[in-house]
Amino acid sequence: PPKRGWAPPPSRLLPPLLLPPPPTRRGGAAVPGPPTARSLRSSVQLSHGEERGRADRAPLVLLHGLFGSRANLHAVAKALVRGGSGTVRRGPSWAVPGGGTVAAVTVPLPRQVLTLDARNHGSSPHSPLMTYEAMSLDVQHLLTRLGITKCILLGHSMGGKTAMALALQRPELVERLISVDIGPTSTAPVSEFSAYISAMKSVKIPDGLPRSAARQLADHQLRPVVQHLQLRQFLLTNLVEVEGHYAWRVNLDAISHHLVDIMNFPIFHKPYPGPALFLGGSDSPYIRSQDYPEIQRLFPKADVQYIAGAGHIVHQDKFGEFITAVLNFLPPP
Repeated sequence: PPKRGWAPPPSRLLPPLLLPPPPTRRGGAAVPGPPTARSLRSSVQLSHGEERGRADRAPLVLLHGLFGSRANLHAVAKALVRGGSGTVRRGPSWAVPGGGTVAAVTVPLPRQVLTLDARNHGSSPHSPLMTYEAMSLDVQHLLTRLGITKCILLGHSMGGKTAMALALQRPELVERLISVDIGPTSTAPVSEFSAYISAMKSVKIPDGLPRSAARQLADHQLRPVVQHLQLRQFLLTNLVEVEGHYAWRVNLDAISHHLVDIMNFPIFHKPYPGPALFLGGSDSPYIRSQDYPEIQRLFPKADVQYIAGAGHIVHQDKFGEFITAVLNFLPPP
């Protein structure tokens, strides 16, 4: 029988945003278990930001999607710290003997929230390798370096797949898992992203051009291939100026070489035993009813929820509803 919240999304699909409609094929290579000394040496030292909180609670670790950066989740991190602090949570009041009422108010300190730049994204180092095994190991290495023995993972799109891979690889590190608008299956046709990458590589900007003019020129050059304005604006967040020269801060060569790996998901046999939330947008096709058996196989304690009116970028389309859903899933203070 279906679990609570396991209802198919509406049939209306997104216009082409960050991901085109997914195929039915599923595949990928198996990911091994705990990292070895050799595999940890191949990890990169991820750039990260931190919203400080209590050290006695498992921190919340946020992982962005393809072509994104931790800056995309900065507002989410701030809101989760504020909401998770308990200062805005007021329970119902109750009557006391002799008259009057008492309001139930809890005010614990906030949970620590970390935002990470994936390898080949944001301020993290570049590497020719771009697989979920490698990205999972990067996060594991950062957790080790920060002395974190257990965390709550939240990942959007590619970050959601990285979070799932880590939870399945090292379940003892993950107290809870939140995958935002992505399942443990294949997603988008590689050809769509190959076209985006080719368009980005073909952008030519003269040296010394002011940043606003450079963005306008890049936007004009991307428009014939990347026709959706929101997607172009998102890709243009990766355009940076380095010593008078404009370049893409994402490693387009590595992403292009590993597009098949990124669009697929590794094969796992042992399920993750902890609580999991798959939080999709009702207007997005990326958590589909045909994905439910694989979600239930790998995440038997999973719940699937949809936020009405949200597309693939759930946290942008319906910010308040997204924050509420995440806070409701987190363990109580």
